[in-house]
Amino acid sequence: MTEPSPPHSPAPLAPSRRASRRARLARLREETEPLVADERRTALRGLLQRPLLTPEAEHAALFSLVRRHREWLADWFAHHADWSLVVTAEVARLRKIPADSTDGTRPAIEPQSEEPFTRSRYVLLCLALSALERGDRQITLGRIAEHVAMALAADPAFAASGFLWSLDQVAGRRDFVHILRFVVSLGVLHRVQGDEENLLHRRETDALYNIDRPVLAMLLAARRSPSLVVAANFSERVAALLETSQPDTPDARNRAFRTRCVRRLLDDPTLYYETLGEEERIYLERQRTSLLDTLTGATGLEAEVRLEGIALTDLDGDCTDSGLPEEGTEGHLTLLLATWLADRLRTGDESPVSIEAIRQQTARFIRQHRHHWRKEVSERGAEVPFAAEVLSRLIGLGLVERIGDGARPRPALGRFALRNGADLAPAEENATLPFDS
Repeated sequence: MTEPSPPHSPAPLAPSRRASRRARLARLREETEPLVADERRTALRGLLQRPLLTPEAEHAALFSLVRRHREWLADWFAHHADWSLVVTAEVARLRKIPADSTDGTRPAIEPQSEEPFTRSRYVLLCLALSALERGDRQITLGRIAEHVAMALAADPAFAASGFLWSLDQVAGRRDFVHILRFVVSLGVLHRVQGDEENLLHRRETDALYNIDRPVLAMLLAARRSPSLVVAANFSERVAALLETSQPDTPDARNRAFRTRCVRRLLDDPTLYYETLGEEERIYLERQRTSLLDTLTGATGLEAEVRLEGIALTDLDGDCTDSGLPEEGTEGHLTLLLATWLADRLRTGDESPVSIEAIRQQTARFIRQHRHHWRKEVSERGAEVPFAAEVLSRLIGLGLVERIGDGARPRPALGRFALRNGADLAPAEENATLPFDS
C-alpha cells in the first residue's frame, strides 16, 4: 500500500508542461529585451546630454529610467569611458572626464540668456558655491553676495590679477544674476521667495533660496581633491585634478587609447585623425569597427566615417547640448557663414581666413538679409559681435579652428550647405559697402 503525498507538496510538472513554461519565458524575454534596450539607450543619451540629473518635473521620466537601469549604466560608462556614475534618490551624477582638459571652446551656458560664461563668471560661480557649502539650509541672495565680496577682499591675488567685482556696478549685478540662474538650473538652489532677475534693475533686491545639499555635494567631478593639488600653473592644476595612473603595460596602453577615443567620440563633435598620436591612430584603425558597433548600439548615434576622421551624429538631437542653430537671426547667419567657409573647402582652399575678412563677410550678409533679421543687426559695428558669436560656436563644434588672428575651416564643415528659400532670399545690394575698394 502506497503512502499518500504530504498535503502541501506540489505535484511534479510533466515534461510537456516544463517545456511549455520555458517557451513562455523565452517569448517573454524576446518581447521585453527590445524594450529594456530602448530604455537603457534613452537613459544613456539623457546622461550624455545632462550629466547632473534631478527628479524635477521636467526630467522626472528620464530620472526614473536612470534609477531603474543604474547598475547597467554605471558598468557601461565605467568599462567604456572610465566615467563614474552615482545615482541616489535625489540626484544622478555622471562624472564625465574630458579627453582634453585644455579645450576651452565650449564654456558653460546660462540657460535663460544662452550667453557663455566668461572667466569672471566662473570665478563668481566658484566663490558662490563655496558660500553655499558653508551656508545653512536656506540662504539669501544678499548673504551669497556678502560671502563673495568677503572672499575677494580676503585674497589680494584677485585684485593683483585685475579682478574687481561689486553689486554697485550694473555689469557686476548682471554677472551675479547669471551665475545664480545657472546654479538654480542645476537644481542646487530652489527659489522660496523673490527673484534674482530683479537685481538687474534694483540694487536692494533680495531673494530666499533652499540649498539642495545632495545636489551640491555631487557637483565636483575630479579624481583628486583640489586641496591636495600643489601645482601653481592653471593648466597643470586642471590636469592634476583629473590625473590617473599612467599605463605601464601594452594592454594598459591599449585600454587607455580606447578610453580616450570613446570619450572623444561621445563628448566631442568630431574626432580628427590628425589629432591622434601614431599609436592611437593604429589602434583606432584596427578596432574601429567593433568600437563603433558598441557605441552606436548603446547610444543610437549614427557613425559617420570620413577620410579625415569620425563623428557620431545625433539625428534626433536629444543628447546634444550645443548644435548648429537653424532659426532666428543668429541661426541664419551661422548657416550663411558656415556655407561660405565650406565653399572654400570645396574649392580646395584650406588656408586660414582672417578675422577681419569674416567680419566683412558678416557685414555683407547683414546688408543682404537685414530685411528679415532683428533690428539690432543694422546698428553700426554690429558685424563685430555677431561674427564673434558665430565663430565661437563653429569653433566649439569642431567645424573651424582658430589659428592666430584667423580661422581655418575644418573638413567636417564641408557637410553643411544652406538652401535659400523664398523667405530667406537676399535683397538686392546696389550700394557699395564701406570696406569695399
